[in-house]
Amino acid sequence: MLDICLLGTGGMLPLPDRYLTALLARYNGRKLLIDCGEGTQVTMRMLGWGYKTIDIICFTHYHGDHVTGLPGLLLTIGNAGRREPLTIIGPPGLKKVVEGLTVVCRDLAFELILVELPYEEQTVQIGEFWINVLPVPHNVKCFAYTIENKRNPKFIAEKAKENNVPQKYWKTLQKGETIIENGTTYTPEMALGTQRKGLKIAYCTDCRPIKELETFIKDADLFIGEGMYIQDEYLDQVKKHKHMLGSEAARLAKAAGVKELWLTHFSPALPNAYINVEGIKEIFDNTVAGYDRMTTTLDFSEA
Repeated sequence: MLDICLLGTGGMLPLPDRYLTALLARYNGRKLLIDCGEGTQVTMRMLGWGYKTIDIICFTHYHGDHVTGLPGLLLTIGNAGRREPLTIIGPPGLKKVVEGLTVVCRDLAFELILVELPYEEQTVQIGEFWINVLPVPHNVKCFAYTIENKRNPKFIAEKAKENNVPQKYWKTLQKGETIIENGTTYTPEMALGTQRKGLKIAYCTDCRPIKELETFIKDADLFIGEGMYIQDEYLDQVKKHKHMLGSEAARLAKAAGVKELWLTHFSPALPNAYINVEGIKEIFDNTVAGYDRMTTTLDFSEA
């Protein structure tokens, strides 16, 4: 099962009732965080999932509302007892940004592994998280992410027997490993079925919608997309600063066949009481206006 929490839903600056946009994913007890603006660790404390097992932090881009919470969070992670290395991923410029932010937290008890990615589409695997990256148009270099948790094919005992696979190797083949014994090779395909569908979430803020995004987020179980403003009358305003409307995110969601859309990264000019997505639901029915610490649990399908 994959647990998802939208830690905050604000853009530009935190408000008393709205923290800055950040996403926390938890899978088999390990955690991945996307973006870390001012106050992120506070809303994490309110959530109560803990800090020690955050293994990965992904930055979409280096505007202050997405990065300035990093120093305090790292110190809190250290105070929680973490000693294992922590990986930070982001677009070009990552090393300079992190080195600047961590001037005030030099004495961390764990290593920071900085993965500064080229500005191109790519995939990085860390632990059980497959992190897919797509450059998107903003006024600085910016990434959209999809996070996938793969699912191993089903083990089929009858197939293993038909292929004369010794039972002592079944568990090893089930893990996807190949065995060679006395000149005989046993491959996972000799005991496993076809690949099963995993879990996929997509996260995209601070950009304009592009055709590549539709392909990138295709069939996601959950798409968390920007709704700086909601309806089309604000189109000129969001175009000027290369942001996205809720209506545009809904059209992306519909075209990509995602299961659910959570809107986030709302303008400070939109009080929570005025985030009405009824019109957006006419475009994509399964649309929700995100709110701070909104959570869900995604489970693998039976197939």
